[in-house]
Amino acid sequence: MPQTPPIRDEYELPLTPLPGLVLQRQFSLPQRIWQQGWVRKGAILLLLALVWEGIARWQNNDLLLPTFLQTAQAFLDGLKTGELFGKTWLSLQVLLKAYLLGIVAAFVLTTLAVSTQFGRDLLGTLTSMFNPLPAIALLPIALLWFGLGQGSLIFVLVHSVLWALAVNTYAGFLGVSETLRMAGRNYGLRGLGFVLQVLVPAALPSILAGLRIGWAFAWRTLIAAELVFGATSGKGGLGWYIFQNRNELYTDKVFAGLAMVILIGLLVENLVFNTLERVTVKRWGMQR
Repeated sequence: MPQTPPIRDEYELPLTPLPGLVLQRQFSLPQRIWQQGWVRKGAILLLLALVWEGIARWQNNDLLLPTFLQTAQAFLDGLKTGELFGKTWLSLQVLLKAYLLGIVAAFVLTTLAVSTQFGRDLLGTLTSMFNPLPAIALLPIALLWFGLGQGSLIFVLVHSVLWALAVNTYAGFLGVSETLRMAGRNYGLRGLGFVLQVLVPAALPSILAGLRIGWAFAWRTLIAAELVFGATSGKGGLGWYIFQNRNELYTDKVFAGLAMVILIGLLVENLVFNTLERVTVKRWGMQR
């Protein structure tokens, strides 16, 4: 005869914290302050400024390397007179136009690539040809085609943004799981709707990485191109400000212009891209 297993009585054990166990770690005030990212980054910047000041004072040659305090004074003077701010704003206007055009062009190419075989062949061929090509190398051709003006700068900057963003976006699209793709198709999504509602959210970490790389390429290409524009036409933005002051041997103003380039990079990275990551991929649990 089959034996029936014994039936045990049900019971409950109340869960009580172990005696003397601290469930919450207590941080001191200095530790809580140090946990703030901006405090740690500020400390790094302060350390770099102290090292800069020490090396400059040890070298004792303002023409080659002004001190940090001299550069800070030149920076403040440039802001007070409006010259440094005006040059920076002129550069940013050109950069934003080219950056938006590059984003649109990259989106069109990658959408075509995930939709058709011809688009995949086209994107693969173009990126293999033009992605290794330095953007600044196209400046002589741009000067011939568009003349001395914003058109040449925008052409060069679009090149610097387009391929980095297209490669990262397409790689992100290829990494989208088949489960998400099938879910989108089951909802009847096709073409542009499928790209916008399925592929773009799923590939957003790669897209943000491409936007970061494209921004960095465009920003440094713009400064380098404006050095050439300043030498040829007497016009330009922040790059021309640096070039002009170098010719006049105002080394502190040259470093002030370089400091503005770095400051813009820090602001864009921390206020724009980090905020986008925090409200999207980190909130969605796609990135730590």
